[in-house]
Parts: sequence; C-alpha cells; structure tokens
Amino acid sequence: MNMATAVVLEAPEQLVLSQLELQAPGDGDVVVDIEFSGISTGTEKLLWSGRMPPFPGMGYPLVPGYESVGRVVAAGVHARHRVGEHVFVPGARCFGPVRGLFGGAASRLVVDDERVYNVDPELGESAVLLALAATAYHAVSGGGKRDPIVAPDLIIGHGVLGRLLARLTVAAGLPPPTVWERNATRALGATSYPVLTPDEDPRRDYHAIYDASGDVRILDAAIARLAKGGEVVLAGFYAEPLSFNFAPAFMREATIRCAAEWQRADMLAVKQLAESGALRLDGLITHQERAANAPAAYRTAFSDAACLKMVLDWRTPQ
Repeated sequence: MNMATAVVLEAPEQLVLSQLELQAPGDGDVVVDIEFSGISTGTEKLLWSGRMPPFPGMGYPLVPGYESVGRVVAAGVHARHRVGEHVFVPGARCFGPVRGLFGGAASRLVVDDERVYNVDPELGESAVLLALAATAYHAVSGGGKRDPIVAPDLIIGHGVLGRLLARLTVAAGLPPPTVWERNATRALGATSYPVLTPDEDPRRDYHAIYDASGDVRILDAAIARLAKGGEVVLAGFYAEPLSFNFAPAFMREATIRCAAEWQRADMLAVKQLAESGALRLDGLITHQERAANAPAAYRTAFSDAACLKMVLDWRTPQ
C-alpha cells in the first residue's frame, strides 16, 4: 500500500510515469485508489511548459493534477470517510521528495480526510469536472459573499470552464449568456445559449463579462463591450502580466475582478447540483486514455483544439 504509479514532471516538457513511495497514512488520513483523473489545460499546461508564474510549492520534479476521483481503501481512526466510499480528491502531497503540485495524478493517494468529498459513484469519470464547476461557481458567487450575484451575460471562451459558467447561469434560471469563441471546433456543443465570434456580436452594453480564455490581451476587448459601471471578471489563469488602456475603462467606470480558487462551500454547492441533475456535466469529457499512456495523453490535451477535457483511466493494470 506504500507505492503508487504517478505522473511526474521531471522538468518542463519532460513527463514520465514513475513508481513513487507514499508517506505513511496518519490517523486523520484516508488512502484512495484513484479511478480517474483529469488533465487541466490551464494550470497543468503552464507546469508542463515551464511558464507557471511563482506559485506556492513550485519546483520540479512534481506530480500534477487536482481533478481525481476514486475509492477509499483505508481510513484512519479519526477520518470521517469510510472504506468503500467514492470521493473527489483535489490533489495530495504524499510523495516524499517529489512535490505534489497539485499531486492528484497517481494511482493511489494518501490525503487528509478533510480534503476529500463524497461523490455519487453514478457520476463516474464526470466527477473529475467538479473542480472546474466549483471554480465557475466561485467566480460567480464569490464563495457566497456576492449578494446580489451578477451572473455573466457575456462569457469569453467556450472551453470547459466557459461551458460550465454558461450552464450554471442557465441552471439558476437566469437569462442565457452569450459566449464568444473564435475556434470553429470549440464553438460547437452549446446548450441553450448562443456562441458567436466577437465580430458577429454587435452588443456594447454587457454588465458582467467573464473571461474563461486565459488570454492576457483580453481586457481591452472586454472593456470595449461593457455598459457603464460594468464588470470584467478574470476567471482564467494568466501566465503573463495583464494590462489595459485606462481611458475606455475610465469612461465606463469599469470594475475588474479576479476570481480566486474555489472553496469548500463552492464544491458542496456544485456537487449537489451535479448529483441532482440540475447541472449537466455531459459532453465535456471528449478524450480518455489509459493512465499507462499518460505522456501521449498530456500532449493531446495541450495541443488538440478538439480536446475539451482529457481523462486518465487508472483502473486498468499499468
């Protein structure tokens, strides 16, 4: 029980599968056999390329991944979760000298019981999407601190995060947002909301524009479409400094807000929505590979525009 197969980034663009020794579980830990883990085309791509900005725990070698789902196989005496339960794990730091940033892409994890969340096994591999759903929920709600909530009426980017922002808005019974997407392949698959290119959209009176593209050049284009007093929410992850022209923002009295990492309340909220069927997670996972093919899977996830979400299947023998 003290070994795991893990995805290890030894250095930028040098990804291997390695056998790693796990730390011994404590009384408050659970041991989870991972069934599926997702590959993030935001933060993990930055780790893979070596372009990740300064971040706590940054350094190589590291185990990436914060979208893992599996089954508890051992539980400490003080753990609330029990053997046999299906759980979502947002990463772990259990690999000794190999950093866990974020440490979820492995066949087995030792993790603090407080960090895991029960999930309905009926969600299957779709449960890996809960982290991005919680990110989208936090962007809109501010972790429950924004009242009234100003939901997006324009979303930039039709990747998984953009789609989840749109689906959450529709699930809340609010007017469907417009989504911008320049890539014709990624523009497909919309449900109950329009997807346009910026050139096709004449509107210049949006009140809440949410960027899910991660494009560091996005602010001027977004500000130009705001109504007076409107808000631009930066919901992506940005590897380089952002800048904008002051005069257009000044004339609109624009607000620019950064959406931070999801919190426990966000995860509990989206988990309930997904398990009840109010938030649909179908159609977002487009690619799946055996974990043994992880190096090729990561390259596909980072280079194929048709790949919305790549999931590694850890259930088969390595």
